[in-house]
Amino acid sequence: MTSPANGTPKSGESEGMPLLAHIRELRGRLVKAAFALVIATLFTSFFAGDIIKFLIKPYGSELQTLGPTENVITYFRVAILSGAALAMPVIVYQILAFAIPGLTRSERRWIYLSVPFTMILFMTGILFAWYIMVPAAVDFLSNFRSDLFRNEWTASEYISFVVSLAFWIGVSFQTPLISFILAKVGLVTAGFLARNWRFAIVIVAVISAVITPTVDPFNMALLMLPLLGLYGLSILLAMIA
Repeated sequence: MTSPANGTPKSGESEGMPLLAHIRELRGRLVKAAFALVIATLFTSFFAGDIIKFLIKPYGSELQTLGPTENVITYFRVAILSGAALAMPVIVYQILAFAIPGLTRSERRWIYLSVPFTMILFMTGILFAWYIMVPAAVDFLSNFRSDLFRNEWTASEYISFVVSLAFWIGVSFQTPLISFILAKVGLVTAGFLARNWRFAIVIVAVISAVITPTVDPFNMALLMLPLLGLYGLSILLAMIA
């Protein structure tokens, strides 16, 4: 419709229709992502028992449950988390498919290039957590003052502990890629990162203290050393960007 005075489109219609179209597209993308998550969860639910057995290997024995529904909740929580990991490529694609049309060609190219490295760094962090951090943390916590405490960990708390530790370490391994993207858009420079290395050490120490579930300096050092190495890699990538 046009305004009778000058024949120009009414502002409400010209701005409202594109907004509604974007909302409909976002809803469609979210529905597709949710559908992929449901299908992946149904698939992983058949293997959740084997996944739980794999997760409790560092503990070395069966986990107890204190509530009548704790075993069911823990089982399907693992199924959902595994399904989310399996459906992650579809979820990321739906997010990018919604956001990319509004970006420039150069921005699209860098996003496409960064996605595989995001998954690689995330999986590298998870593998580091599983093979290095989790065994060290479980061994320390299970043997801490064993003369005073008898360890009988519950299923829900142990699974949450292991998954949270692996997830946040995987996220922390994204530092080089984030620094590269920030340098590419001009928000940081390699010189800025190099000059503030002292602050970086403090921040890495705080992050390690938060992520590490133990209070001993050995486990903190296990996490601090690779994070500091990743910070050095961030400076190099910022220089390239």
